[in-house]
Amino acid sequence: MKSKRIGADDETQVHVAILDTGEEAFAALTRFANEAGISAASLTAIGAFERATVGWFDIASKSYWKIEVNEQCEVLSAIGDIAVGDDGKPSLHIHIVLGLADGSTRGGHLLAGTVRPTLEVVVTEVPSTLRRRKRSDLGIALIDLASA
Repeated sequence: MKSKRIGADDETQVHVAILDTGEEAFAALTRFANEAGISAASLTAIGAFERATVGWFDIASKSYWKIEVNEQCEVLSAIGDIAVGDDGKPSLHIHIVLGLADGSTRGGHLLAGTVRPTLEVVVTEVPSTLRRRKRSDLGIALIDLASA
């Protein structure tokens, strides 16, 4: 992965990260957020994967159903945020829509994606800290504005 800060003002910093073929997107973006010390940001991405796993959250079981996409697919849209998790490290939450060769789509939470040929990510960081806390009643971690 290559990255570059392309803009900054008093309120925001904009980073672009370009992932290469073979990189696992969720892990690479988590590593980038950790290395950059990002504590509050939004992100968008486009590109493609050779395979991916997305998740659909089943609120009754408090767990993700994994949806495997075992074919080349386009990242039609990826949008998410970065906040500080319970472990004190950046925590990513990304929703994604993948386009398949027949024009159909698969979507959900990005759990994993192997890049092929590229993934272009724009991260807009703000000078704040967002806190993501595990909600035992739901079984997931959500941004807690009381802690922001």
